[in-house]
Amino acid sequence: MLFSKKPLTLPEADSALPGRAAAIPTAQTHYVFGRPLQGPVPDGHETAIFGLGCFWGAERKFWQQDGVWLTRVGYAGGITPNPTYEEVCSGGTGHTEIVEVIFNPDVVSFAELVKLFLENHDPTQGMRQGNDIGTQYRSAIYTTSDAQAKTAREMITAYEKALAQSGHRGPITTEIAPLDKVYLAEDYHQQYLAKNPNGYCGIGGTGVSCPIGLGVPS
Repeated sequence: MLFSKKPLTLPEADSALPGRAAAIPTAQTHYVFGRPLQGPVPDGHETAIFGLGCFWGAERKFWQQDGVWLTRVGYAGGITPNPTYEEVCSGGTGHTEIVEVIFNPDVVSFAELVKLFLENHDPTQGMRQGNDIGTQYRSAIYTTSDAQAKTAREMITAYEKALAQSGHRGPITTEIAPLDKVYLAEDYHQQYLAKNPNGYCGIGGTGVSCPIGLGVPS
């Protein structure tokens, strides 16, 4: 999933690709959990949306986490409705690759998921993640409540301090914004590394632990 010579700025509404009215076909069943990919969510569960580079490796990190009921990959944060993977990779849609995480907050908190997010990529790199270059690889958290937004901002502030103390240069560039819409990615992207265990991952990190107990709500 490495691309070069991509635009590193987001398109405006009048220059974004037009997309389409109908959703792109995707998988029916989660390859790991065996649950309907778009089925009903159990009562008491919550949703979190993270972009941390290539969504193949990112999704695996979250489905391996205790308390996660379902994961699915897609595109968010952009303009184009129902984009294809190729359109997102062109930089013409404004979307980034994301993992939608449905979780049981009695088992794993949103703060713990943010910690997992921060520690498994470099959130200081802007429109790239390692050798993966382009707007679709930018770091992002799309929140579903004011409480999520508050937690994300407080944890990023704490992590930025931890990075600075470790000698890691550069501010965190993670985009934090209210969720507008998730467009699910094509069938073959869903749980890609379960279907292709030796496939490309692209997930790394800074090697710096994210503080989670600094008065940050769970």
